[in-house]
Amino acid sequence: MSSDLRLALPVVCLALALGPGARAQHAALSDEVYMKQALAAAPKSVARDASVIRLEHDGTWRTLRVGTNGFTCLIMGTDRMCNDRNSMQFLQAMMKHEPPPNQLGFSYMLGGDTGPAGETGGASNTDPSAAARTADNHWIVTGPHIMLFGPPAKALGYTEAADPDPTRPYMMWAGTPYEHAMVPVK
Repeated sequence: MSSDLRLALPVVCLALALGPGARAQHAALSDEVYMKQALAAAPKSVARDASVIRLEHDGTWRTLRVGTNGFTCLIMGTDRMCNDRNSMQFLQAMMKHEPPPNQLGFSYMLGGDTGPAGETGGASNTDPSAAARTADNHWIVTGPHIMLFGPPAKALGYTEAADPDPTRPYMMWAGTPYEHAMVPVK
């Protein structure tokens, strides 16, 4: 089993946040189309050598391609992302409600919070466990961006506002252990 897959397996908790519609939509995609869409989250130079994993109906991950550069690309709900090893560990800790690693992590989401079929996602900017928009959870939709995790990201000085301008850098989940930088790129 590849080290990328071993890191990704615990992220299966993320699957619990997916609704049946998202799971059915992704199940309808061929592996070839899924891989193309997942890889679109990163620049071609990163995507070329990245691993690709896919969530199965039973909640397990299947490796579609083993990569060589330490990045793992996947689709979760409407999010297409390519994560380095440290950001995969950060996401794993978040989903298990454990302290995140004390290291810099990097993730690409060049499709932004828009899914491969054009559906809009987003997330609460204040509650890491929120699965849906509510009247008071400061839902935010961000266009193409990168995410920086860990202590160095917290030192960037970006706004920690609950309702920031998503076209400018900001801190998501400020004041929580899972605070990270959101940096628009287009």
